[in-house]
Amino acid sequence: MAEQLNAANIAYHRDDTPDISDAEYDRLRRRNTALEEAFPNLKRKDSPSEQVGAAVSDGFGKIQHVVRMLSLGNAFNDDDVFDFDARIRKYLSISADSPLAYTAEPKIDGLSLSLRYEQGQLIQAATRGDGTTGENVTANARTIADIPQSIAGAPDVLEVRGEVYMSHADFAALNERQAAAGGKTFANPRNAAAGSLRQLDPNITKERPLKFFAYAWGDLSAPLGETQSKAIERLANFGFSTNDLTQRCDGPDEMIAHYRMIEERRAALEYDIDGVVYKVDDLDLQRRLGFRSTTPRWAIAHKFPAELAWTQLEAIDIQVGRTGALSPVARLVPVTVGGVVVSNATLHNEDYIAGLGGDGNPIREGRDIRVGDWVQIYRAGDVIPKIKDVDLARRDESAVPYAFPTTCPECGSTAIREEGDAVRRCTGGIICPAQAVEKLKHFVSRGAFDIEGLGAKQVEQFFADEWVKTPADIFTLRARFGSGLQQLKNREGWGEKSANNLFDAIDDKRKIDLHRLIFSLGIRHVGDSSATLLANHYGSWSAFEAAMTRATVGDGAEWDDLVSIDGVGAVMATSLVTTMQQETERAQIDRLVSELEVHDAVAVSTESPVSGKIVVFTGTLERMTRAEAKSRAESLGAKVSGSVSSKTDILVAGPGAGSKAKKAADLGVETMDEDSWLALIGDA
Repeated sequence: MAEQLNAANIAYHRDDTPDISDAEYDRLRRRNTALEEAFPNLKRKDSPSEQVGAAVSDGFGKIQHVVRMLSLGNAFNDDDVFDFDARIRKYLSISADSPLAYTAEPKIDGLSLSLRYEQGQLIQAATRGDGTTGENVTANARTIADIPQSIAGAPDVLEVRGEVYMSHADFAALNERQAAAGGKTFANPRNAAAGSLRQLDPNITKERPLKFFAYAWGDLSAPLGETQSKAIERLANFGFSTNDLTQRCDGPDEMIAHYRMIEERRAALEYDIDGVVYKVDDLDLQRRLGFRSTTPRWAIAHKFPAELAWTQLEAIDIQVGRTGALSPVARLVPVTVGGVVVSNATLHNEDYIAGLGGDGNPIREGRDIRVGDWVQIYRAGDVIPKIKDVDLARRDESAVPYAFPTTCPECGSTAIREEGDAVRRCTGGIICPAQAVEKLKHFVSRGAFDIEGLGAKQVEQFFADEWVKTPADIFTLRARFGSGLQQLKNREGWGEKSANNLFDAIDDKRKIDLHRLIFSLGIRHVGDSSATLLANHYGSWSAFEAAMTRATVGDGAEWDDLVSIDGVGAVMATSLVTTMQQETERAQIDRLVSELEVHDAVAVSTESPVSGKIVVFTGTLERMTRAEAKSRAESLGAKVSGSVSSKTDILVAGPGAGSKAKKAADLGVETMDEDSWLALIGDA
């Protein structure tokens, strides 16, 4: 599932060639999130919940966003909207009968863009990219009529954020011109807009009918207003196009009513939308709510239902991922829905094929999926990749239930399904070529070593030619293939400059932050955020490596210390310890580290009175919620643990504190009440 979502992010955000539908992506991500919430210890290292967008392409300069451009959480039905409101109220301790206003606006299906103005002048424009780094498309953005080159009365620094899109009429006219000239036609307006904005030649962009809606902001030298709605009004006064369907709503009932109105008008709009975005209107409350790793707590996208179509399932293929997961893929008779043709769909796992959900209960009323079946698929964006139902009336009498393989199609090793795991996995490990190459792709991915010029395509080729079999081999490429008869510059598609650029890029990554190294190892259940938790806890590679080497699964001081980290459970801890103690894996890791200079972790804040301290919260907090307290402590460089131990520095105990307070007293841990804690961190 994670492999599919990560690939989908790259296809959609970076390459403008999405290969799964919005509905499929949303449902996969929703299921992934639900599993992570239900089983936090099973969270994967490459979890899409820790990612935003995709890394920028090599064709553009890079711009670092001063304020990250995040994605939005999703709601798919009315209950999700009420749950969103309930979560907001719980976080802020606002009662159900107290007023709480939101804004509701159409979710434009286009390409996110950030415009930076200084002293009223447009100085740069950047795509979202991976949320931290975007593509410099300033020259292209200047050609869009909806984007002012200068504005009067604005703050000295103003980053306006919004969506570049193309109207239906302009899209149709563009495709007609492209076809007449023998050029590329586009699948839909979103692809056309994204491809047009990301042209290396701004003269091409100038000829494309792009438009821009402003709906948010990033870096500011002065506030735009006290509320979301007032701030949007001010953007409109600056000369930006804002959406006239944006409305202030008093609570979920009005939000849903506005959603229904927009849904009814959707077909008549001149632009594509795929939902409605709700935001807490009060900007002070937005600041209190803050952000998760990839999404704001104060906003959510209420997505529209998907479109449906029927086609025939021709075959089921099995793909093997980095962790050995056997993922079934449906090969379909190509079908067109909304002008888009697709021929593949995800089938998730063997239970899904058999008609069972993740909880073991029937889905599709228990109807299984068989080769030759007529299947119903749905879309809400670009392609049609997910099967919704099966037409048993059209099933051939000779069709037999699908027998999921018990051996790996890549290496022939036994494929087993462990108790509690929805996925069957190959046991071949490093002898399985599919796993080996996928691990290498993960190693060079954005959150890991992110080596410029060494992407999935290059990894596959080097692996096939046996130039690179393990991560450490990457750092010996120059020594082995930088000179002599067989050298990189002589390979097809390479030259002396590109070869040297790659070698230099590899050498640049010999110095690596600890959390990136831990994430790059591809240890199951250890994602980007988990790697950061581990790095902050242990501080250095030597301390981390020594602890994992000495630890015994389920017992001992090192094990207790590991599972005491808030966010690290027994499943992740077991995976860490067994991987670091597995002879072959450890030999590869040690060989890799010998090529590197690993930087120690740096605390978020080095000046606060709690920086580097281990803090535990217990009992009932009365002036802030537990979630707010944890977020505030971590922002000051503290490490928040879920249990008290001899390493705990501070226990913050509210009314009702029980066993943790007693244990802290027995261990001599400093204990304080909520008021004392707030005074200590300067929030009294």
